[in-house]
Amino acid sequence: MCLAVPGKVVEVGEESATVDLQGNRLSVNTVLTPGVRSGQWVLVHAGFAITTIRERDALETWDYLRATDEARLLDEAGLERAEPEGGR
Repeated sequence: MCLAVPGKVVEVGEESATVDLQGNRLSVNTVLTPGVRSGQWVLVHAGFAITTIRERDALETWDYLRATDEARLLDEAGLERAEPEGGR
């Protein structure tokens, strides 16, 4: 399975950009996303920004990835996820 993760472009070069992946900075190739600008969100896969995406979609993806990781860690520890205050 392949996974592309959203990153926010913080600096643009000629054929590269620096993206922020939830606090981690990574240089990516932008040959597949010509015209990408600082402040835009891109999907990053294998060192390439493969497409631009909407901020709402990027943030929703990060929320999902965090929840999935949290669930996996709780499962490995034999714990259950706490219900939010007041139920669902």
